[in-house]
Amino acid sequence: MLQKLSIRNYALIDSLDIEFDKGLNIITGETGAGKSIILGALSLILGQRAESKYFFNQDKKCVIEGSFILADDHLKEIFEENDLDFFNESILRREISIDGKSRSFINDTPVNLTILKQIGEKLIDIHSQHATQEINDADFQLLIVDSLANHKALLFDYRTGFKKLKQDNNQLKKLISDANEARSKQDYEQFLFNELEQANLKAGEQEELEQELERLTHAETIKRALLTASGLLTESEPSALQVLKEAQLQLQGIEKFDPTINVLYERLRSSIIEIKDIADEVSGIEENTLHSADRLEMINQRLDVFYSLQQKHRVSNNDELLEIQNQLEQNLNLLLSSDENIEKLQQEIEQLKSDLIRLAHQLSSNRKKAVKIVEEQTSNTLKKVGMSNAKLILDQKTLADLGKDGLDEINLLFTANAGQTPAPVNKVASGGELSRLMLAIKALLAKHTSLPTIIFDEIDTGISGETALKVGEVISDLGQNMQVISITHLPQIAAKGKSHYFVHKNETGGKTTTGIRKLKQEERVEIIAEMLSGKNPGASAMENAKELLG
Repeated sequence: MLQKLSIRNYALIDSLDIEFDKGLNIITGETGAGKSIILGALSLILGQRAESKYFFNQDKKCVIEGSFILADDHLKEIFEENDLDFFNESILRREISIDGKSRSFINDTPVNLTILKQIGEKLIDIHSQHATQEINDADFQLLIVDSLANHKALLFDYRTGFKKLKQDNNQLKKLISDANEARSKQDYEQFLFNELEQANLKAGEQEELEQELERLTHAETIKRALLTASGLLTESEPSALQVLKEAQLQLQGIEKFDPTINVLYERLRSSIIEIKDIADEVSGIEENTLHSADRLEMINQRLDVFYSLQQKHRVSNNDELLEIQNQLEQNLNLLLSSDENIEKLQQEIEQLKSDLIRLAHQLSSNRKKAVKIVEEQTSNTLKKVGMSNAKLILDQKTLADLGKDGLDEINLLFTANAGQTPAPVNKVASGGELSRLMLAIKALLAKHTSLPTIIFDEIDTGISGETALKVGEVISDLGQNMQVISITHLPQIAAKGKSHYFVHKNETGGKTTTGIRKLKQEERVEIIAEMLSGKNPGASAMENAKELLG
């Protein structure tokens, strides 16, 4: 419920704090005193558009704050979905600066206007005689029936399944699209894969063949250089080994005279051994260096295959070709498995649709029973508020395919007059009739759902006398189940309130301001008497007011 509303610097209001009670709260006042201003300020914390031109003082920002008591945790989920702290006493605040920029907060956490509106609509339901949009909304008409069908869990299961059905259908479309695209490339990719597979590519093979090609191409040059080197090391006169051995003999003869010479001798001996090994390896390489025209041709042919494939695929080495081959293989395997995946998903979708159709039929059956209750109870309430000939029909139609709420479409048809064919509300109901119809529907919903605080903004226009008394009784009954705030000009309705607030104008320093105060019992008698007979009410009006107040 709305516990407190604080308004700063809005329209004719400089500073105002209103604390509301449980049950039925009545707001009255003279025409133009500012009742609609209070409602306009409240609408700002419900996400409505703000304009700085309506500021009381153009040099200060406007601040509207509402404190709400959330008696149960049914709103906790929407708070958590938006990363907001949930408290049993939660505060919605809207600040509008002088340049028109707006900031919104929920429990001191900044939020955008969409979230403020989304949560605000869960807390307060404002209804005026001109608010025809909601009653003509297909979702609202279905909500009326679902509220009395008592199948919240069933409807949740259906909506969850329907959401999954949409996701699965989207996934199926993508799988089919991907498969068709892959199939269109299949022949070409198969050809490319076969070509690479036949090439029998091996990692590192290209580098090895290129090195061997270099050796074969320059075999004569290599062989000649190796022969020369071998000769210099072992066969020439004198050869490198002969010279080193002679030097070794010279050192051997004097090493006993100087220890450092012995070190040099040992180093020279190691060098001779190393030179012998080098000479042997040079000789071995020379013997194995052969020019083979056949081998040379074979290598060139093999490398031509590599270079041709690399040019074709615009890569520079065999490793990249192997990556392409692996990718092509994956694509081809994926195509083979895609048909299986598509078939499997199609079977799952068919099973899910079958389950949803079963749930939808259960929903339809429940709704069919609820329709009769809605029609009967709404008609009874309409008779109470002076519309004895009114008739409400909820036309339940079956959709051709599953929708987000099942297989049903509810069309609300109405007539206020005997002998008149029921038609859509917006085509046949006057403002006063529409107000009483919505009152009857809200009264019904309040018994079966957790409606938020509801505000009636002069929905009693066009009625009086006994009808006004009946409307007051219905609104009073609503206040037994929820908080109701009713802005009214009828004494019969005002007298039903648990709490009564009076809106008035003040003249201070040549400036008009709007104020509001909660009336005491004796003040209520006088105000209601004035509503009955005007200013300075007589004794009979005072007695009538007391009688209305009980």
